[in-house]
Amino acid sequence: MSHTPSRPFELSCPDLAQERLGNTATPGVWHFDSGQGGRQVLLTALIHGNELCGAWALKTLLASGLRPRRGTLTLAFCNLAAFDRFDPADYARSRFVDEDMNRVWSADKLADGDSQERRRARELRPWVDRADWLLDFHSMSNADEPLQLSGLAPRNIELACALGSPAHVVADAGHAAGVRLRDYGRFAVDGDPQTRSLLIECGFHGAPESRAVALDVMARFLLASELIDTDDLPEGWLRPATRAPQALRVTDAVAARSTDFRFAQDWQSLQALPEAGTIIGWSDGQPVTTPYDNCVLIMPSLANLRPGVTVCRLAQPLA
Repeated sequence: MSHTPSRPFELSCPDLAQERLGNTATPGVWHFDSGQGGRQVLLTALIHGNELCGAWALKTLLASGLRPRRGTLTLAFCNLAAFDRFDPADYARSRFVDEDMNRVWSADKLADGDSQERRRARELRPWVDRADWLLDFHSMSNADEPLQLSGLAPRNIELACALGSPAHVVADAGHAAGVRLRDYGRFAVDGDPQTRSLLIECGFHGAPESRAVALDVMARFLLASELIDTDDLPEGWLRPATRAPQALRVTDAVAARSTDFRFAQDWQSLQALPEAGTIIGWSDGQPVTTPYDNCVLIMPSLANLRPGVTVCRLAQPLA
């Protein structure tokens, strides 16, 4: 489904002619081995073809010559087929080709189906299987404030807060429509306790600032993984943290039952509604309300409206 953009797309589209070649047998995948012991870190961008900030971050890293002092570093430009459809005047169209690539990371979906996204996920799977730490870059359709989506695993919530930026960490259970890359296999809540996996939402898709957010979080993640030292970072990657991160726990996901869903007003991400029972919107004519006081709305959006799609998440501060 294509949607008319509600705001201009100002982030320039990176030229990936060289980056998409990779230095491995998998197109778009770059792998660097320090020859020393350490973690195996994977950075992934373009799971959605219209989310360019992560591609810019990986392109910048490659151009800088930064390489791991310890362990291994793998960079993956994921859904290149969707990226090739990118048009700033109709950017929603390039989110995916056949299906959302961030809903296919379960054994049953990877074993079956012939969509563009599942074929590409199978190509990338060996690199995901070997990774210990994963940082997956994303951006949002109508929100500007960056979010770190940690999932519910305490090990990931702790890491997200320790990074120091962005200011909001959202502990969420994922999507009913399918498993995200962040929650695949050993990265699952009950998976390998030595793994870490985070999904960073760097702001609005088309905001130039999202590129700086991606660089900043990438730098913090690489330092936390101990692949590099602080002195290895190029100047300008790290941005000062504005305040200590606040963790929010998602309690409910509002999913559209059909395309007949509308919000009561133009809600903003991270907007707190003080009273329980406040009408958020209507689904098939039935009101959708907040279940408790001080309910925080996370990424309310109708940009990808289809039956079963999450249009908003509801959260409260994590004690």
